[in-house]
Amino acid sequence: MKEPKTLMEAIEHFSNDAVAFEEAKALRFPNGAHCPTCGRTDVRFIATRRLWECKEDHPKKQFSAKLGTIMEDSPLPFKIWFAALWSIANDKNGISSYEFARMTGITQKSAWHVLHCCRLAMKVGGIDMMDGTVEIDESYVGGKQKNMHKAKRERKAKLEGSHFAQKTMVMGMLKRTSADALSTVRVRLIQSAAVGHVLPVIRENVKPGSEVMTDQWGAYTGLRRDYTHESVNHAAEEYVRGRVHTNGIENFWSLVKRTLAGTYVSVEPFHLSRYLDEQAWRFNERKLNDGQRFRKLASAIVGIRLTWKELTGYADAGEAA
Repeated sequence: MKEPKTLMEAIEHFSNDAVAFEEAKALRFPNGAHCPTCGRTDVRFIATRRLWECKEDHPKKQFSAKLGTIMEDSPLPFKIWFAALWSIANDKNGISSYEFARMTGITQKSAWHVLHCCRLAMKVGGIDMMDGTVEIDESYVGGKQKNMHKAKRERKAKLEGSHFAQKTMVMGMLKRTSADALSTVRVRLIQSAAVGHVLPVIRENVKPGSEVMTDQWGAYTGLRRDYTHESVNHAAEEYVRGRVHTNGIENFWSLVKRTLAGTYVSVEPFHLSRYLDEQAWRFNERKLNDGQRFRKLASAIVGIRLTWKELTGYADAGEAA
């Protein structure tokens, strides 16, 4: 069957266990199966169990296509994992664990774990620094006071101070590109909007000498030493001055907050970075079609893993978003 390009084609394609296994094998061992422990390539395939066995005498002689991927040690079939990758790569506003559990028939707890493993593969980063023209803006993410119970609102205000102190601060950096290319975004959690927390993140991600555009928040004043810095005065209702604006990154924030408020509803700060990586990944790959986005995300699942204990931080699973 040809490569799936739509959801219906993907459902039909991966519903066949043999086909799903072949897809997983191609992702895990693109150059042929080999023993992850010793590297031997003359391994024996056990067709009845869809496992390989190494001829060397060492622990973990038998291994599967899940080993060394986000699927490692998971009892769920490949078709569930591929359904998760397809859904999270292509649903513009994300997919909740409750919705995915209803769609696939697995438990919400399993769905939550699977989707977070997929988000791990969506991490946006790398050693390449942004250059050219970069828009930078910070935003606060967290629940609204008006939606809290009065007792909780008063308790949080007493312990944490102002409403903004109760939220998590994030910084977004968007690299502008020409009309025939895509702008790309990175998101980082920061401790506060103070100069000592803002400038190091910018210098770590934006190449010196680049043109940087921000609003007039005081923490950005130190940028002129390393960058060509332009700003707009939002307080005076100035949003665009020629090519000086931060509209691109602010548009990204609107997508993030729509997803967090509309789909995930409540996100613990402990997990927030993965939800931000998810939205940034989809934004950066927005010009690909559904099949291409799925294929790109599926190719990133090797060499990473997120166990249940790592995911929860030994916390109560009831805190799942």
